[in-house]
Amino acid sequence: MDDLERELRDLSAWLETPAAPDITARVRARLTAPAARRRRWRYWLAGALAALLVAVLPPGRAALADAVAGLLRFSGIVIGTSPAPVLPSGTPSPLPQQRPADLHEAQRKVRFPIRVPAKLGPPEQVLIADADGIGSYRVATLLYRGGALRLDAFDGQLDPVFQKQAAGPDVEWVQVDGDFALWIGRPHALAYVDRGGTVRVETARLAGATLIWQEAGVSYRLEGDLSRDDAIRIADSLD
Repeated sequence: MDDLERELRDLSAWLETPAAPDITARVRARLTAPAARRRRWRYWLAGALAALLVAVLPPGRAALADAVAGLLRFSGIVIGTSPAPVLPSGTPSPLPQQRPADLHEAQRKVRFPIRVPAKLGPPEQVLIADADGIGSYRVATLLYRGGALRLDAFDGQLDPVFQKQAAGPDVEWVQVDGDFALWIGRPHALAYVDRGGTVRVETARLAGATLIWQEAGVSYRLEGDLSRDDAIRIADSLD
């Protein structure tokens, strides 16, 4: 990690950074946090800086920036910066052990609070997926508009849950409820990462525009035919 930080500092002299929200106060607060939280913040910050480098570095440094940014994890999702792979033909498999449940059962089966966006109201269908040995599920999904709009919620730790292959001008940092979020404004490949860290290729599919954020240790990904601003308004309305 120290080597990565040193390299990022060295590369900073090459940057002409675009205008961005003032995050000084939040960075200072993280730096004064307890050691465990501070370590997680350093990993996140290094990944965020690496993603920025891909967009603004001159060609002579782009290869190094690409390699560093390939390590980016945000809210339990791996964001790849290489071109999207060709998706498998046919219908993708559902997530491991995926099954329908009503909202009350789903809440009993996951270890985090399931919050419903007020802008969307009660979901048309609820799915839970990837159970452990004692019947606790890792992912809860709320479906709307006949399944065309989905909100995935999962424990937002460092272990990756989804892997996206996305890069380019349609990937940008935004804010949800005053904190960092990531907007991917175009279709991209999406696959599931199981509990052992293996990418489940059979689940790979083409995902729509997606907003990714984290609140109170829970990660969310909102996907569907939405504009960036509409997606942020829905995310801000979580009850």
